[in-house]
Amino acid sequence: MAKLTGVTNLQQLIANMEPVLNEGEYVFAIVTSLEGIPRNSTICEIQEKEGTTLILSKVNAEKLGLSFEYIAAWITLNIHSSLEAVGLTAAFATELGNHNISCNVVAGYYHDHIFVDIKDAQKAMEVLWEMTKSDLVK
Repeated sequence: MAKLTGVTNLQQLIANMEPVLNEGEYVFAIVTSLEGIPRNSTICEIQEKEGTTLILSKVNAEKLGLSFEYIAAWITLNIHSSLEAVGLTAAFATELGNHNISCNVVAGYYHDHIFVDIKDAQKAMEVLWEMTKSDLVK
């Protein structure tokens, strides 16, 4: 399989990040076993010493009877960012933080995914789009 190289230039990443707000509400849940959790019901899983953290839709979490506290919006940056790129996460996390928006980030092979409190979804989108026009890209 051919290697698909992502973008590494920070200015290019910011200028072309193209944030997209995915529909729905998403939650983080912790389980001690993945038994009974259909793989197609989760977006992401990460094993920690305390258990496995799942990111999944609120609808799926409720169907599975999972407990959660934090309800998030899911934003995908549509630019193919390289896993070796330096500074993109720091740039958008700092800018969101400057607007009092907490973010939880997951990097996929092709894209970065940002989870923000559901109440901050629209403001986060505005901040991210504004970044694409900012001095950071010059």
